[in-house]
Amino acid sequence: MFHHDSTVLHQTSSRGLPRSLSSWETWAFGLTSHLGWTSVVPAVHAALGTQAIFVWVPGVIVGMLLNYQIKHLGRSLFDVAGGTPNYTTRLWQGYPIIARYAAIGYLLGWLSFLSINAIVLTDIIKVNLEVLNINFPDVILKISFILLPFIVAFSGTRALSILHLFFAIPACVLLFTFCLQGVGFLAFSGDSPGFFPSSWSSLSFVDWAKWFYFTSYVTYSCETASSFVADSCEPHKTLRFLDIAAWLMLPVFVGGSWTIARLATAPDLGDNSFLNFVAASTPFWGNFAPAIATFLLAGSCLLGSATTVSNCPRIIYQLAVDKHFAPVFSVVSSRGVFGPSLALSLILGLIYFILGNVPHIVAAANAGWFISFILMHLGLWQQRDKFNVLLPKLTLGIFLLEIIIFLAASYAWGWQDSLIGLLAPFFVLAIDGLIRCVPIAIFRPHWWLKIYRSRRSKQFRDSVMLQIIILIFLLCSAVLVGSLFGWYLNKVRTTNFENLVVVLLMTVAFVGVAIACWTSLPQVVAIAEAREAAEHLFHIAQDGIVVTDEQGIVWQANPAIEFFFGVNPFALLGHHLNEWLPELPYYPKQWTQHSEHNIAYNSKIKTLEVSISDRPHQDFREYVVILHDITKRKQAEEILRQSEAKLREEAKQLATQLVQSEKMSSLGQLVAGVAHEINNPVNFIYGNLTPANEYIQDLLKLVLLYQKNYPNPVAEIQEEAEGIDIDFLLTDLPKLLTSMKVGAQRIKEIVLSLRNFSRLDEAEMKEVNIHDGIDSTLMILEHRLKDKAKCPAIAIIKEYGKIPLVECYAGQLNQVFMNVFANAIDALEEAFINGQNINTPQIRIKTELIDNKHAIVRIADNGPGMPETVQKQLFDPFFTTKPIGKGTGLGLSISYQIITQKHQGKLYFISLLNQGTEFVIEIPLRQCVTTVDMR
Repeated sequence: MFHHDSTVLHQTSSRGLPRSLSSWETWAFGLTSHLGWTSVVPAVHAALGTQAIFVWVPGVIVGMLLNYQIKHLGRSLFDVAGGTPNYTTRLWQGYPIIARYAAIGYLLGWLSFLSINAIVLTDIIKVNLEVLNINFPDVILKISFILLPFIVAFSGTRALSILHLFFAIPACVLLFTFCLQGVGFLAFSGDSPGFFPSSWSSLSFVDWAKWFYFTSYVTYSCETASSFVADSCEPHKTLRFLDIAAWLMLPVFVGGSWTIARLATAPDLGDNSFLNFVAASTPFWGNFAPAIATFLLAGSCLLGSATTVSNCPRIIYQLAVDKHFAPVFSVVSSRGVFGPSLALSLILGLIYFILGNVPHIVAAANAGWFISFILMHLGLWQQRDKFNVLLPKLTLGIFLLEIIIFLAASYAWGWQDSLIGLLAPFFVLAIDGLIRCVPIAIFRPHWWLKIYRSRRSKQFRDSVMLQIIILIFLLCSAVLVGSLFGWYLNKVRTTNFENLVVVLLMTVAFVGVAIACWTSLPQVVAIAEAREAAEHLFHIAQDGIVVTDEQGIVWQANPAIEFFFGVNPFALLGHHLNEWLPELPYYPKQWTQHSEHNIAYNSKIKTLEVSISDRPHQDFREYVVILHDITKRKQAEEILRQSEAKLREEAKQLATQLVQSEKMSSLGQLVAGVAHEINNPVNFIYGNLTPANEYIQDLLKLVLLYQKNYPNPVAEIQEEAEGIDIDFLLTDLPKLLTSMKVGAQRIKEIVLSLRNFSRLDEAEMKEVNIHDGIDSTLMILEHRLKDKAKCPAIAIIKEYGKIPLVECYAGQLNQVFMNVFANAIDALEEAFINGQNINTPQIRIKTELIDNKHAIVRIADNGPGMPETVQKQLFDPFFTTKPIGKGTGLGLSISYQIITQKHQGKLYFISLLNQGTEFVIEIPLRQCVTTVDMR
C-alpha cells in the first residue's frame, strides 16, 4: 500500500501540473489582496486615525521588497506550485519541521479568509434583509458562502479562474478609481478638508507594532500570483506581474488609506467597512457611493474566497509532492481538481468558522502567518549565496524587526489567540500524520484516482433530453421568480434595495457558474477538446478533404488539396466542386460514395479515388469528399496486367511506396467518422449556451422571492412547486450530470483512439507501449467483433506479459496489427458463412519478452486455417483469396516489410487446417542499425 502511494507521488511530481491558466487569470489572482485591503483599513483607521499612514507606509515598503524577493526565487522554481510557502520549504530544505511549520502557517493565514469573508457577506445581506422584514439563519448563510467557492473548485480549475477574472477586473478598476480620485479630491477640490491634517498626535511603538502586525495580512500577501506559476501558460509573465502588484500597493494601501483617514471622519463610523467607504466616497461619487461600496466589499469577499480555494490546494499539493504531506494530497484530476487538497482546505476553513468572530480569527490566523514570513526572511539570509538573494543585509534587518513586532503585537492583542495560532500548524501536522497511518481507502491516492477514472469511463446515450429538463426547470423557475419578485416589490419600498441587489447579483453569478460546472461545462470542454483534435487531423491529413453544401459549393478544404489541384485551398471556397472534378455530377444527390477520377496536373494524368460521405443536419445537408491519390496503385495494376514475370520485383518496390498513402487513406475515413460523432453534441451545446446564461441570471428573482416567503410560502408558490414536481427534478439531476459526463468522455475516447492508431505526430522512431497500440486497434475494429446475423461475437483473449517500452515506428506497427486482426476476423466470418463448425470464435493475443532483447506478439485465431498452397504465397504482393473488390493483397505484404525491413524483426505464421492460424511478430526492443526509409 505505502509502496503504491509513493509510486503515485513520484508519477505526479514528474508529470507536474498542466499549464492551462493564461497570464491574465494568474494576474487576477494576484490582485486579491489589494481588494482585501477594503476589509482591513477601517479597523486601522478607527484605532489610529491619520497616524495609520505611519503603519501603511513601512508595511508597503516591506511588502514591495517581498514581491521582488519572491519573483527572484520563482525564476529558478518554475515548476513549484503554491508560491511563497513552498519556496520557503526550499530555503529550509535541511530542516523539514521548520519548513513544514512555515508553509502551514502561511496556509492557515489564507484559509482564515474563508470564514472572515463569509461573516462579512452575511452581515451585509442580513442588514439589507432586515429592511425587508426577512430573517434568515446566520449559520446557513455563512456556511453557504464558505461552501460556494468549493463547489466551483471541485469541478475544475479553469471555471474558477475565469469567474475570478470576470469580477476582478471591474472591482479593481473601481478600487483604483476610488484611491486616485480620493487623493485628487483631497489635493485639488475646493470642498476638500485639506490634504494634510492641522495637527498630528503621537503614536507609541506598541500601537505601531500592533497595527503593523494586523496590516501584514494584506501588505505581505500581494505575491499571490506566484502560487500559479507552475500551471501558468506563461510563467515569465506571471512572475512579471509581481512587479506590477508591488507598485499598485502605493496607490491602494497608501493613497486609499489616506483618503479614508481624511474623508471618513465622523465619530459614529467605527470600524464598519461599508459606512467608512460610503462616507469617504460620497463627496466625489454622490448617490452612487453606497452601491459601489457594496460592490467593492462583496467583490473583495467573494474573490478572496475564490483565491483561497485556488491557492491553498496548490500549497498542499506541492507539500505532498515534496514529501512534506501524505501522498494522497498529490493527486490531481485531468481537469485540474485537487480533490484531497480541497477536502482538507474545506475542513480547516470550517474549523476557523467554529472558532468564533472576526477578531479572534484574525488574531489566531495572523500568528502563524507572521511567523511564516519571519522564517522566510531568516531562510533568505541563510541561503543568500545559493539563491542570490536581493539585499541580504536588509532582509536580515527585517527579520530582526519582525521578531520585535511579533512580541509587541502578541502582547497588545492578547497571548491567548496568538498561542492558538502558533500551535495550529502542529494540529495540521497531526492530521497529516493520522492520514498517513490510518488504513482507510479515502486516505490513499489510488482511491481518488479510481474516482477520477470512473468519471471518465462512464457512458451516456442521450444528453439532449436531460439538458432540456434542466432548461425547462430553469425557465419555469425564472418565470415564477419574476412574477413573485414584481408582486413583492409593489408591497415593500426600500432605499437600500440596490445594495442587496449588488450582493445577490455577485452571489448568484457564483451559483450560476457552480451549476454550469456540474452540468454543461464539463461536456462543453470535452467536446471542444475533441473538436480541436478532429480539426488537427483535418489539417495534417495527407489526403485531400473537401466539405460542400447541399448544392455542391465548397465551403471548407484542408491544406492537402493544394497537392491535388495545384491551387490554394482558399481558391476553392465558394466554387462548385465539379470545376476541379469535371466527371463529378453537378447535383450532389447524384454523387456515388466511391468513384475514380482522372485529372491533369503538371502535364501529368493523376488518378484520384473519391469517397463521399453525407452528413445530415437539422436545417441542411453537407458532404465530406475525401480525395486519395491512387495513381501509383493504378500504375502497379497496369504493370501487373502487362508483365507477370516482372510483377513480383516491381510490386515489392511499389508496395513500399504505398505504405504511407494507404495509411493516410484510412486516416481520411477516420476523420469523417470523427466528424459524424461530434457534430450533433457540438451543435446542441453551443446553440444552448446563450439562453442557459440568461436563465441563470433570472435565478436572482427566485432567490429573493424564496427568501421573502420562507419558511411559510403562500399557497400560490406551494401549488406551483407541486406542479413542476421539484422533488423529481432534484432526484433526476445526478443522473443527468452522469450522462453528460459519460457522453463527453465517449467523444474523447473516440478521438484518442484515432490519434493513438494514426500516430501522425510520431513520424520518427520512439519508445512506445505496444499494448496501447493493440488496444487502440481493437477499439477501431470493435464493430467487427460484435454479434452479427451471419457470425456470433468474436471473443478477444488477452495474455499480456511484462514488456518494457519498445523503440519503433508506432503508426506503422499499428498498421501491422490492423492487417493481422482484419485477416483473422475475415477468416472466422468466412468459416461461419461456409457452415464450418466453430464452437466459440476467438482471437488470442499473447505478448512476451525473450532474451531481454526482443518483444514477441502472438495473434492466434481458431478459424479454419490455411491450405499449404495459400501459405506459400501469403506474403506475396497482390496475393489474396478474397473476392475481387474486397481485398488488394497488399496488407500482409506491407506488414512483412514493415517488420522485417523497418524494424529488423521477424513476421511468420503457423497454420493448421481446421485448427486455426497464429501470426508471430518479433521485433527488437532497440533499433541498433540504420533502417531503410520506406515512406
